[in-house]
Amino acid sequence: MQLLKQLLNFYINSSIHVALAVYALTYLTLIEFGVLYNETVLYFVFYATITGYNFVKFFGLAKFHHRSLAGWLKAIQVFSLICFVLMCYYLLSLPTKTLIYISLFGLVTFFYAIPLVPKRIFVDKHHNLRSIGGLKVYVIALVWTGVTVFLPLYSNGFTINTDVIITAFQRFIFVIILMLPFEIRDLKFDSLKLSTIPQKIGVKYTKGIGVFLVIVVFLVEFFKDELTKSGIAAFTVTLVVMVLLLIFSKVNQNKYYSAFWVEGVPILWLLLRLFLS
Repeated sequence: MQLLKQLLNFYINSSIHVALAVYALTYLTLIEFGVLYNETVLYFVFYATITGYNFVKFFGLAKFHHRSLAGWLKAIQVFSLICFVLMCYYLLSLPTKTLIYISLFGLVTFFYAIPLVPKRIFVDKHHNLRSIGGLKVYVIALVWTGVTVFLPLYSNGFTINTDVIITAFQRFIFVIILMLPFEIRDLKFDSLKLSTIPQKIGVKYTKGIGVFLVIVVFLVEFFKDELTKSGIAAFTVTLVVMVLLLIFSKVNQNKYYSAFWVEGVPILWLLLRLFLS
């Protein structure tokens, strides 16, 4: 049992779970627009997510404590290096135009973690993008939208149409909703100057806004030109699960509530879509 717990913790802490979530959303985009399974793009997204998230999470720790790193962190560093090599392998297989597009999100990730922007606009001593009050959740939603909607379609030469724009809007809101249980959980850790949504309006109203956004995302689905019964069914079940997870989220959560169950919602969505298709 202890071994299983350690493996689960490594699975979450090494960002494999979040990478599968991003992979799932990217795959869902290909399915929705009838694009064939693209191993290069999907595998790149998977390994890039692990590399990017671990860079953001552990940059400071590795920088200041590299001589006394805990065993689990060293293991994650080695794992991240392997994923970085694999990311580069798939990156080089992508079209040149796609590389330019990817570089934009690479820069956002870099500035999200590295303190290179003027100090006067930050709320704490870290001086990176995630330290700007109220910006964190929107930066994450923007990057996830760009990577999971536009990247797979752009890489496959798909023309951007109204349905793509609607999907991008839905994905942006979807990720924000997905982040709300994390924001609620982190209330006891975040500086008040970060101005997160729960800090601004409280837990009760955060949940209310989350439910409202779920309704908006669902209704917008019917503005698309191309719809399938299986797609609507899978999306509906996914949104119901999201609402339940949001409603039952609280400040003092089980350590796996957001990190595993909430983060796993996109994976559930993909599995439902594949099962119902």
